[in-house]
Amino acid sequence: MGQVEATTQREIAADPEDVFDALADYTGTRRQLLPEHFSEYEVREGGDGKGTLVHWKLQATSKRVRDCLLEVDEPIDGQLVEKDRNSSMVTTWVVTPAGENRARVVVTTTWQGAGGIGGFFERTFAPKGLGRIYDAILANLAAHMEK
Repeated sequence: MGQVEATTQREIAADPEDVFDALADYTGTRRQLLPEHFSEYEVREGGDGKGTLVHWKLQATSKRVRDCLLEVDEPIDGQLVEKDRNSSMVTTWVVTPAGENRARVVVTTTWQGAGGIGGFFERTFAPKGLGRIYDAILANLAAHMEK
C-alpha cells in the first residue's frame, strides 16, 4: 500500500476571497460546479465552509463509484480540507492571490492506495482520471467567477 496523490491547478481572473467563498458555498455554488461524475449530492450539516458535512457519489470510471461523506475544515485562511469519513481520501483546496484580481486554485487529493498489481494501476491511472475531473470543476469555477 502506498499513498496516491492527484493535483490540479488553475488561475482564475477573480478576487481570491470571492473564489474561496464560491468553493466554500456547498449549499449553492459548489453543487453547480460539479461535472457528471458526481451524483446524490446532499449537504447534511452546515453548508458554508468549516463544519459542513456533505455527501456525494463520485464515479471515477464506468466501474468505480466511491460513496463519499466529507467533513469540511478550514485550518488556515484560503484553505478548505475535505476528509472522507468512508475512506482515507483527503482533498485540499488552496486559494492564493496570483496578481491583481487573480486567484490561483490548487486542489490536491490523497488516499492510501491498494497494494500489489492493483495498487500499481491505481497509482498510475487514478491521478490522471481524478485530475481530469478536477480540471472540469476548476473550468466550471472559472466560468462562474469570470462572467
